[in-house]
Amino acid sequence: MSTTAMAEWSVSLFKINNTCNVKGIDIIYEKKRDIIEDLSFFISIPFLKWYTIDIDGEFSSSDRPWSYGHHYEKRKGVDMSKVYEKLLKCYECYQEKIDFKPDVAVVLGSGLGNFAKVVDVKAELPYAEIEGFPVSTVPGHAGKFIFGYIGDVAVVLMQGRVHYYEGYPITDVVLPARLMKMMGAKILFLTNASGGIRPDFHAGALMLIKDHISCFAPNPLIGPNIDELGTRFPDMTHVYDEDLQQIIMSVAKENNIELFEGVYAQLTGPSFESPAEIRMLQTLGASAVGMSTVVEAIAANHMGMKICGVSCVSNLAAGMNSAPLTHEEVQEAANAVAPKFEKLLRESIIKFGALCN
Repeated sequence: MSTTAMAEWSVSLFKINNTCNVKGIDIIYEKKRDIIEDLSFFISIPFLKWYTIDIDGEFSSSDRPWSYGHHYEKRKGVDMSKVYEKLLKCYECYQEKIDFKPDVAVVLGSGLGNFAKVVDVKAELPYAEIEGFPVSTVPGHAGKFIFGYIGDVAVVLMQGRVHYYEGYPITDVVLPARLMKMMGAKILFLTNASGGIRPDFHAGALMLIKDHISCFAPNPLIGPNIDELGTRFPDMTHVYDEDLQQIIMSVAKENNIELFEGVYAQLTGPSFESPAEIRMLQTLGASAVGMSTVVEAIAANHMGMKICGVSCVSNLAAGMNSAPLTHEEVQEAANAVAPKFEKLLRESIIKFGALCN
């Protein structure tokens, strides 16, 4: 069967009234979201072309190289082949510049920029030196990877993260977490500054993230699945690892560090939440709210990492008191609680070492 005949066959079969991509053995029928897979007569077809039938029924094809063993179609503006290629280029850059394999990856949120001082540093890699890597534009986020040891545990620290509100696509926001997994990290420790929603919270409180609410931020897995990274439909029942949580809670108890537990909600930012939005989040069961973390956890969970998270409640959320919210207030509160936050982080990571062997 000729390629044109196959296209005509697919038009007549589906009565196309939207875009249809014919790829390898799959036909993706966009408008009705019908996916017909494993068409046996496509299996033996040797060509590697991209076929598109537009809304008027016009047919076109073009050669598209198979990148790294897979071929991904465009959907909703996201070319997943380019997303994966960018990730691989960043990994290649890391391999060229850094001879170090971490076991634990740590994302340092607001107020933890000095945590690198407790690390036996072996190497540093500024984000700007990694081709295609997103660079943070937020004050207080230095923008580099730090490689070294905490105790005997090999770590990579993200000194500064990027956020969706900075204008990056969500695939760029989670690229660092994916890259750290490719570096070799088995555990991802996420930290952030947040607004407290529970009435018993106070500025400077630390909250162990037990679960999250992700429906207000774009899911980083939307689009064709990148099979090299993980399954199409990852389970989200136990995103935050129970063993890691037990270690963090035991460290907090041993060091007399007050540690709350709760549910973290991510909104897009950069505007702080309105009082009405905070009341909504209270109804949904959220304990704290911020502008990061959840999308990184989703991407890391997709890749099979063990994940834990601690949030620094740097202020009470809108409507919880009468004072207006500012980024300076967030930074000041995070800086004030930094010593005990750093101790909790350091001692927990040392104990994580037993899980990395």
